[in-house]
Amino acid sequence: MELPKAYNPKETEDRIYKLWEESGFFNPDNLPGDRKEKFVAAIAPPNITGELHIGHTLEHTLQDIIFRMKRMQGYKTLWIPGTDHAGIAAQNVVEKQLIKEGTSRHELGREKFLERMWEWKEKYGSIILDQFKKLGLSLDWTRTKFTMDPDYQKAVETAFKHYHDKGWIYQGERVINWCVRCATSISDLEVNYVPEKTKLYYIKYGPFTLATVRPETKLGDTALAVHPSDERYKDYVGKEIEIDSVNNNLAPDAPIEGKKIKIKIVADESVDPEFGTGIIKVTPAHDVTDFEIAQHHNLSLVQIIDERGKMNENAGKRYQGLKTTQARERIVEDLQALGLIEKIEDYEHNIGRCDRCNTVIEPLPSKQWFLKMKELAAMTKEAIDSKKVKIHPERWTEPIRRWLDNIRDWNISRQLWWGHKIPIEGEEDVLDTWFSSALWPFATLGWPDTNKSDYQNCYPTEYITNARDIIYLWIVRMIFSGIELTGEVPFRDVFVHATVTNKEGKRMSKSLGTGINPLELIEKYGADALRFGLAYQTTDLQDLRFGEDTIMMGKKFANKVWNISRYVLMKLGDDYAFQNKLSDHDIVRRSKEVGEQITNSITKYQFGEAAHTLYDFTWHDFADKFIEETKDKEDQATKDSLFHILVTSLKLLHPFMPFITEEIYSKLPVSDKKLLLVEEWPYSQ
Repeated sequence: MELPKAYNPKETEDRIYKLWEESGFFNPDNLPGDRKEKFVAAIAPPNITGELHIGHTLEHTLQDIIFRMKRMQGYKTLWIPGTDHAGIAAQNVVEKQLIKEGTSRHELGREKFLERMWEWKEKYGSIILDQFKKLGLSLDWTRTKFTMDPDYQKAVETAFKHYHDKGWIYQGERVINWCVRCATSISDLEVNYVPEKTKLYYIKYGPFTLATVRPETKLGDTALAVHPSDERYKDYVGKEIEIDSVNNNLAPDAPIEGKKIKIKIVADESVDPEFGTGIIKVTPAHDVTDFEIAQHHNLSLVQIIDERGKMNENAGKRYQGLKTTQARERIVEDLQALGLIEKIEDYEHNIGRCDRCNTVIEPLPSKQWFLKMKELAAMTKEAIDSKKVKIHPERWTEPIRRWLDNIRDWNISRQLWWGHKIPIEGEEDVLDTWFSSALWPFATLGWPDTNKSDYQNCYPTEYITNARDIIYLWIVRMIFSGIELTGEVPFRDVFVHATVTNKEGKRMSKSLGTGINPLELIEKYGADALRFGLAYQTTDLQDLRFGEDTIMMGKKFANKVWNISRYVLMKLGDDYAFQNKLSDHDIVRRSKEVGEQITNSITKYQFGEAAHTLYDFTWHDFADKFIEETKDKEDQATKDSLFHILVTSLKLLHPFMPFITEEIYSKLPVSDKKLLLVEEWPYSQ
């Protein structure tokens, strides 16, 4: 049987995927043979905010490589697909759509707006799942989950009640991160700190001069703070000093007047003595660190900025109603008029912006629901320290420990309409989307119904993988949620894969013009080329600088595999039957070594190393050397060796390039042939 002269992925991939689906082998209950050991994981569920990006493609490709190998090794494999409702992110994109239509969620009302959200979910949730198929992911579609399915909602309510009954969920007023545009609180982990150029203002405070980037919050100052070991100010700690201020109750057009006020000086470890002059103003209502200083020293709290990002009545008539940037300009002018500005310098520092809409975050005092983290953080550290959960690469272990040591109580409430409503009567807020996502490894298996066969047979799962950006948002929260709610760690391994950037090292973003649509790459090169190219570039480095040239290499490699297979089939002829009379050629021994290396590399999450080994063996050892040596040979040993090496190569390549290998394998004269998807892996670990 001959292969066509050229491989055409467009004519092959959809047909092959349909063949896999019809076989039922993505479902562990249908797998052939006696499979005693399980291998289970749930896919990291993409948000329903649009289409997959190249980062998703890398992550899911690497996960599929593991699952395809494990399936061929005889494991009872279950890989659960699904999508996340995405809370603030999804609501944000639908609200933008409404703005284009000339309306808003408030004009629609809650009920109609939620109908639009579900319409969005049905459209884009399906698109994402179809894209999974284009990539060749071997997911069990019969177990597809969505984080707002009815049974999943039951899991969320059960988790909330568990924490609430233990007294770990409480309602309190604290300074939180507030997004003015999204009109909701967001967690510390959903704030992007972006370096921006601004001004550093040196303001006279009585006998001192101190530096600040936010002179407008001077109107809410209730203390000054220094570091306890700073000798410059030790004689002032605990005392009150009289300082010059501005009469902020004047009308906007009134002449500027000064006034005297008294303010206390406190010592606190959080103060950086190297910043500015080593003394800072404390505005407890508008800075998270200042709020904590106020808690330590029993300072009063004066809110001067409202939830719209404008100065309120406490800022006085002269500033009330101004946006914070406008108020900054006015108060600087006023302080200069009173001779209270010593100097102004150019300055660059990190500005907190909303992860979803990029609006500058405004720290505000707000009444929210919080989850106590002290005991949950301790149990997470114990699980990591005892290796019940292993982190790969291990260098991520220490940053996780440090984060847990400094963790604050988790603000779990959001002032949104889309999401899991907090299950308390009269409460209109929804839960942080990560609260529900943290239940993913066990809620997808039927928890809290612990009698469900999937939960009993498949939990805990084997591993999870993600980029570094959501280690704390998701990975850590899944660990403590699993331990606390099920009594077991939710997975045994965490693999932190590289973050995909463009060639210049900039993050991938459609809005910045640096985004790449993986579907376009599949259309251009084929899914196998994309998968192999991404795996080939994967190393232990934190960033993967994506280049299309590597995908082109993947396409050329796919064509090489096709041409090798064409040669072998022609060499074997129509009447060939394998007799296992292998030659004593070095490549036979080498193929065994390569199989062991690849198995070991994939098991250790060293995907790039495995891909390089496969590439070198297939192209150089097999094609360049052995095939060249066989062109004038027709003996059985040569044919059996060609056949053996080809079959072995296809099996080892299958996790990386599943479509082309399945297509070629279907043409080989293999006895008792099954789909390559479920054939036996060449070598054990």
